[in-house]
Formats: sequence, structure tokens, C-alpha cells
Amino acid sequence: MQKEGFVMVKKRAKTKVNKARKQPQNPEPQHIQPQIPVIIMGAAGRDYHNFLTTFKNNHLYKVIAFTAAQIPGIENRAFPKELAGPNYHEDIPVFPETRLPELIKEHNIQEVYLSYSDLSFQEVMEKASKILAAGAKFCLLGLSTMLRTEAPVVAVTAVRTGAGKSQTSRKVASILQDLGYKVVAIRHPMPYGNLIQQEVQRFASAKDLQHAHVTIEEREEYEPWIRMSVPVYAGVDYKKILQEAEQEADLIIWDGGNNDFSFYKPDLHIVVVDPLRPGHEISYYPGFINLLTADIVVINKVTNAPRKNIQQVIKNIRKWNPRARIIKAASQVSVEHPESIAGKNVLVVEDGPTLTHGGLSHGAGTVAALKHKGRIIDARQFAVGSIKDTYAKYPHLGRELPAMGYSKQQVKELQDTLNNAKCDLIIDGSPVNLQHIIRVNKPILNVKYELEELGKPTLAQLITKHFKG
Repeated sequence: MQKEGFVMVKKRAKTKVNKARKQPQNPEPQHIQPQIPVIIMGAAGRDYHNFLTTFKNNHLYKVIAFTAAQIPGIENRAFPKELAGPNYHEDIPVFPETRLPELIKEHNIQEVYLSYSDLSFQEVMEKASKILAAGAKFCLLGLSTMLRTEAPVVAVTAVRTGAGKSQTSRKVASILQDLGYKVVAIRHPMPYGNLIQQEVQRFASAKDLQHAHVTIEEREEYEPWIRMSVPVYAGVDYKKILQEAEQEADLIIWDGGNNDFSFYKPDLHIVVVDPLRPGHEISYYPGFINLLTADIVVINKVTNAPRKNIQQVIKNIRKWNPRARIIKAASQVSVEHPESIAGKNVLVVEDGPTLTHGGLSHGAGTVAALKHKGRIIDARQFAVGSIKDTYAKYPHLGRELPAMGYSKQQVKELQDTLNNAKCDLIIDGSPVNLQHIIRVNKPILNVKYELEELGKPTLAQLITKHFKG
């Protein structure tokens, strides 16, 4: 019976097959997944990286537009189709972020991805609420956007703009050079010009900066590396940038900006926190992510911060990332010809991003001026054009002048502001030497600031242990 039953099953199966063969072959059309319309909120940096790593070749999504904030003059342009890939036959427009609610409704946007940094948690949720109220989903991308590398990576990031990350990056580079590594820096993006021309950039000399027509903000970040004889890469496409950098590097330093997290998966992650702004290390996006993922946390400016602030920062580090090693450090400020400052009326210029969206009222220039008994004048009364607008946009700013220079026109307005000022000399606390960029009718003294570790362990000890065992 078992055998007969087996034969009968085979026959029934065969009959079904034969019937199927006799039926007309009209397969159902394949279901085409509709594309999800997306907007990416950005500031000409993380937004492009998120697009290239997550959306460029993703057929499920269609990026309808970018929006722009923080940086003046980057809206009302476009992300070029040449960089956007085969799914995009037209440039992707960039609109001011203020238009986001109307864009959501006009294009039936389903998802909006916040893709820039140095925002308080309050600001993040305000933006999220406006997006949700307009009918779209509010989305964030995380560490999945990190690219893997062949060369080891030391990522240096911060919890806020102006914490002292750049001087820490330089200290790390010096340590690695002393260990015998050929070091190359890759800088967080600042592509404010022609994006096709800026897809992959390498800077190793002053001529490279001139050829690329870099902004003051870019020059502030690239010049210190060039002075150290460390090539620095930046641009738009960080996968292509990595391919170029790895050809000449034993080890890569990710020089993070704007308290963003690294574009590359680090072998060692160093994060700088600022005790002059206690609590910001756990209340800003995405700086808190940096704190949570840090291997080493550098508490900078400890000689300028109240003890209770330092204790609060340490408490927060130990609560949220107890495995991280803590280093205390000071930002040592020096100025050329300090004897010429005492009793003089001085105008102080500070790093632009540190004072604007970084939220600080002063920086190294003010420290130097007060240390050497200069009388700081109020730069606001001499401001013109977009420099004057900057003071209106950031009401926390005081008498110091932010070194704004995102366009030729703004550089000229910065120059006019300095020339209008009634003072004896200018103290330049920005990382760039303004004398190389503008012409002013009064002396300029340049301020330098370097990281000095206080106590043990030191960065050299921890870095050597990590890479040399």
C-alpha cells in the first residue's frame, strides 16, 4: 500500500505539472517599489556624506532636495548630478532651511534626515517637531555612515565647536610622527564652492590654498597642517578621498569639525570636552555620541575653568562612558610681541565658527589681550555688511570680531570693518594669519595656542601603548 500510495502521489504531481504547462504563460508584472521622497537637512558637509553613503545608489529613496543652514551663502545652489550618480538625471537643489515646511507639503516628502551638527537637544527636537507637524518623518543616520579603511585611523572629535580639537589633532600628529608614522590628515568637509572641483582636495602648500581659492574658515583649518608638513585632504566624496590618502599614509588622522562624529571607523577615538561649557558634553547633537564612543577624553582649558565645572564634566564622563581614559589639559596661549599690548586699545579677532554656532563669546585672542593688559574695544560699532548681520544673527556675541570670510565679498567686509576700527592694533586669535589674506591699516599680532597635558596619563603614553603595544 505504501508503494501504491507513493505512485499515486507521483501521478498527481505529474498531472499538476502537465496542467501548468498547458496554461498560457502570462506571468504577473513585477511589483515596482515606489521611491520614498526625501529631504536632507544640512550645512554643506555631513549632508553630502550621508547622501553618498546612504542614498546615492539606493533605489528605494529619491532625494528631492537639500536644505542649508549655519553657513552663509550655501543655499540656492545645487548638488551636481555628476556626483549624484545614475539615479539622478538633474542637479539636486539646495534651499534655505526656512522653506522646509512648505517643501515637505509641495513634494509630499515622507522622510527628512537631519544631517548637520553642533545643535542643542532643544534645537534638534524643535526641528523634529516642525517636520512632524508638516507631515513627514524625522530621521537621523548614525555610525552606519562610517567608512572602513585599510590604514589605521585616529579620530579626533569634540563635543562642541571651539573645545580645542584642532590643537589636540596637531598634538596627536606630532606624537605619531615621533613614533615614525607617515601621517596624513583628512579634515571634516567645508565644500562651499564648486562641488565638482572640490570632490577631492589635497593641500600641502600655500600655493594649493591659493589655487583652490579657499575661504577663511578653510584656511584656518588647513594652514596649521601645512605648517607641520602634514598633507591634509578634504572635499565632498570621502570614499574617493580615502582612496587617495591611503596611497601616501601609514596612518590617518580624522580631523573632525563642528562636533560631528567621524566619517571613518576609528581604531582610536579621542574626544575633546570643554569645562567652560559644562553639561554641553551630554546635551548637544551629535557631540554626545562622540562622548559615548570615546576611547580617550581630553578635558581642555582646565586652567581657565572653575573647579566645579571640571568636576561636573568628569562626573558626566564617568557616568556615560566609564571605560574612557581621561586626560586633563590646558590651552596654552602665546602672542608675538606681547610687550606692545599693555595700555593699548586693541581689537580682538577670534575664530568665526567658535564664536558663531559654537556659542562662545570669546577665544584665545581675548585671553591674550587680557593677559597682557590690553584695552579691548567693541568691534560691533565698526561692523559693515554681512559682518554687521552676523552680530544680529548671533546676539550672544560681544565686543570680539568673528573672522567671517565665506566669500570674497565677506572677506572685503571683514577688511573694511578692521580698517574702520579706531584702535592701536589688532590681536588675531583666529588659526589663520589674517595678514596673508587682507590688508589693514594697523599692526596685527598673531596668537598661537597649543595643547599642554597636565599630569598622567599623557596622550603620548596612551597612543604609544595602543599602536606599539
